[in-house]
Amino acid sequence: MGFMDYATMRTGIDQRRVLKFAVIFLAAGVACFALYKAKFISSSFDLHFLRFASFSSQGTREEMVRVFKGASMKNRTIILTMVNEAWARPNSTFDLMMESFRIGSNTSWLLKHLVVVALDPNSYSRCMELHPHCYFLTSPTTENNYTHKEAYFMTPRYFEMMWRRVDFLHTVLQLGYNFIFTDADIMWFRNPFHRFFEDADFQISCDRFNGNSLDLNNDPNNGFKYVVSNERTIKFYKLWYESRKKYPGLHEQHVLNRIKHKPFIKKIGLKMRFLDTLYFGGFCEPSKDFNQVCTMHANCCMGLDNKVHDLTLVLQAWQAFLSRPSSNQDMASKEPARWRTTKKCKL
Repeated sequence: MGFMDYATMRTGIDQRRVLKFAVIFLAAGVACFALYKAKFISSSFDLHFLRFASFSSQGTREEMVRVFKGASMKNRTIILTMVNEAWARPNSTFDLMMESFRIGSNTSWLLKHLVVVALDPNSYSRCMELHPHCYFLTSPTTENNYTHKEAYFMTPRYFEMMWRRVDFLHTVLQLGYNFIFTDADIMWFRNPFHRFFEDADFQISCDRFNGNSLDLNNDPNNGFKYVVSNERTIKFYKLWYESRKKYPGLHEQHVLNRIKHKPFIKKIGLKMRFLDTLYFGGFCEPSKDFNQVCTMHANCCMGLDNKVHDLTLVLQAWQAFLSRPSSNQDMASKEPARWRTTKKCKL
């Protein structure tokens, strides 16, 4: 065999070996790729399923109990607020309220007892990014984007949201939980518990306080209240919610002003108290003492943007007060509180 014949044969053998290894390598690669794709698809399906299952569990009674249990104090008390997409978006009232908890006096620990009730998927997702205790309150209108935007005062959306809130809080009481309910446009500056009446069943803030916490002629504001779960409050909330049919066209706060005088309230023995604006102030009637104020509500103010603008000023006024030396803070208790002049709402 000549050199050229040998070289030709050797080249053929090498080519067949290369081709053989290439086929084996290609087959192994295809197999690995197929295995990876199968695992990826399975993982993606599992992840999607878990997400779907988690989202689908929201709105159930079992999920409500789970969230409440995680946030509850030892005496079965929780703090509740309610938001939709407009109120929960970045730099809106929800962010301001959360910041007030963080910078308030002895209020940051209360955040672990706060349950945020979301009225639509976007507000629920935002809550889950920021806070451990979120509950998605579903309704037939949720899927129709009904609760996503700002609910302007006295519009059908506003009525629907307010009555859903009354019905929801009735359920909270039936589950045996006491609660503080706070609108998301309320700033928390101090722990309010030591300002509540020990013997009251139902305590509510006021747009304007006449000086007598027992006087039913006070002008209540439903945005902040402390309610103890018992037979009396459960019956009261049932009456309140059912009264929407008797007073069509009135929102829940106006209906409260109607039913608070009814003999039924006295018959069931409900002990109702109205909270002093010195401690629980608002834009309608601001607290006049920085050393006493617990909360500040953006009531008597129309429009979400206006509330955000002026609540930002309120937080700045509180921070300025905290930055004073303690001697100056004590002196401030003897002078009227000077909240920063508002431009969008009128204090």
